[in-house]
Amino acid sequence: MTIHSPLRAPLSRLLEQASIEVLPRTAPAVADLPLPPGTRVYIAHIDGTPVEAMVEAARLVRAAGHEPMPHVPARSIANRAALERWIGLYQEAAAVREALVLAGGAPRPAGEYHASTQLLDTGLFDRAGFTALHVAGHPEGNSDIDPDGGIHNVSEALRWKQGFQGRTDASMAVVTQFAFEAAPVISWARSLRESGITLPIHAGVAGPAKLQTLIKYAAACGVGPSIRVLQRRAMDLRRLLQPYEPTEVAQGLAAAPEGLIDRLHVFPLGGVVAAGRWIADHR
Repeated sequence: MTIHSPLRAPLSRLLEQASIEVLPRTAPAVADLPLPPGTRVYIAHIDGTPVEAMVEAARLVRAAGHEPMPHVPARSIANRAALERWIGLYQEAAAVREALVLAGGAPRPAGEYHASTQLLDTGLFDRAGFTALHVAGHPEGNSDIDPDGGIHNVSEALRWKQGFQGRTDASMAVVTQFAFEAAPVISWARSLRESGITLPIHAGVAGPAKLQTLIKYAAACGVGPSIRVLQRRAMDLRRLLQPYEPTEVAQGLAAAPEGLIDRLHVFPLGGVVAAGRWIADHR
């Protein structure tokens, strides 16, 4: 497919090293993705998922010729010994050297950890030779971290992680929750730069999906004001039954001032293969 747009070049740049996400149950589909070898594939952890299922997903991603980056959620890890076990299993089965370190969605911590900063501060990832450690970003806030609806706590955490960048040999980046408008993400990214946070930003977008599916996920994941894009679409009978594609928001992100958005991360809410095809078509 040829994309006829003046933003084709910058959008292609954001997609050149775009990443995609799978669940353990959808990991087998990675073998069918029309993406170049070495594509980074995040493996999402849902609270209660056994680490063995995550490890098997990492093995499948590696076998398909891509780079597995599993989520390592603080609230699902009881203690230092458990974290060492997770890291060891990943490295033994799939030579994992990248991780998205985050608090996780468990309502209560399984043990002594409740924040990603605590996992990073153990030094275990560096000791194991991890080359990339990514952290979560929330352009529209996160009610679990800032119950008042603000961004103070998430911003403080990012400042800590900016400082941690100087204490690790791994490259760091911020991967964001998906949004349906570019403007809030760009504004947030600009505010980070102005406050001295220079970690690369990988902006999240939702892959092609039915509108009803997107609304369900957006509500469950706490997507902020940009959900109004979906609400407006739901009121337009001409577009109600048409599949959503992230092209418009992706082009908006591509138009951001240079240096704000490093690349895109695609959440395959409508299916891994559909998301992979969208990336390939617009690359």
